[in-house]
Amino acid sequence: MKMLAVLAMMVALPTAALAQENLTLRFGHIRDTNHPTHAAALKFKDILETETKGRIQVKVYPNSQLGDPKQMFTLLQTGDLEMVYGGINTLAWIRGGEPYEITSIPFLFKNYDHMRRSLRADFMKPVQEKAEKDTRIKIVNINGDTAPRGLTTRDRPVVAAADFKGLKIRTAASPTVLRTMQALGALPQQIPLADLYMALKTGVVDAQENGAIMVASASLFEVQKYYTKTDYIRDVETFYMSGSKWQQLSPADRDLISRATEEAGNLETSLTQKQLADVYAQLAGKMTVLEADLPSIQAKLDGVFADYDGTKWPKGLLAEIKAIQDK
Repeated sequence: MKMLAVLAMMVALPTAALAQENLTLRFGHIRDTNHPTHAAALKFKDILETETKGRIQVKVYPNSQLGDPKQMFTLLQTGDLEMVYGGINTLAWIRGGEPYEITSIPFLFKNYDHMRRSLRADFMKPVQEKAEKDTRIKIVNINGDTAPRGLTTRDRPVVAAADFKGLKIRTAASPTVLRTMQALGALPQQIPLADLYMALKTGVVDAQENGAIMVASASLFEVQKYYTKTDYIRDVETFYMSGSKWQQLSPADRDLISRATEEAGNLETSLTQKQLADVYAQLAGKMTVLEADLPSIQAKLDGVFADYDGTKWPKGLLAEIKAIQDK
């Protein structure tokens, strides 16, 4: 019995030692410091540093200081960055994350709850596990509402599908977004988010598609005249971690980090939903806010992504997501 007790203590020692290891987590995101994403990042930092009495330190890098999403994902893969907080849409931009291109399908999700329930459903678990293996990036938690994407333009209103023709627009680096704009007749261009304000100001592009909170927090109303409420794509901010770093963590630290992401993501959601009503009123005082002719846009996009089903994501996944709306 004494020998068994000694062996048990010897097995437990590495885990206990690992649980007490000092950690520094570099944590990047693309939003400015006025955005709810940054508030959530600071909440995550506060929880970890407070509960571990400083044993775990979190250094937050906002506003694309560590690069755009693709660049930060590369850093996660090489182990040169520990964590990123960014949209689940963006995981589709790297090899192995392609199935998440489904999250950028226009008008697929009716609201945040529908989107998050879909991404956390049982039918998505094999998709997530394969993506984590193929990308070497751990999806710690999919949690954090973001403002649905709308449209801003500089010198002409865009309401109906026909209005997009010839529009020079900065888009996210998503194949789905690019194809969407091309199908509508626009001329999409790739510009880093950190350079967007100047690109709009100088006329490199005339339009962009982001949520209203980002339009307000980045002061894009200074260089854009119209805001059109399309709400055509939704996203969920997601806590990503380097797969190699996640494997090195003790079970206790994994649990703590997971709990902290849930609380921080809930804060992001609360702040976003509280701000949306106010921000539309704010923009109405600085821009002309328009309602989109959604039927004309949806009709123009009908069938545009049919070839993605079974190629970018498992066949039938789109139908399963749509079915959740009725549950």
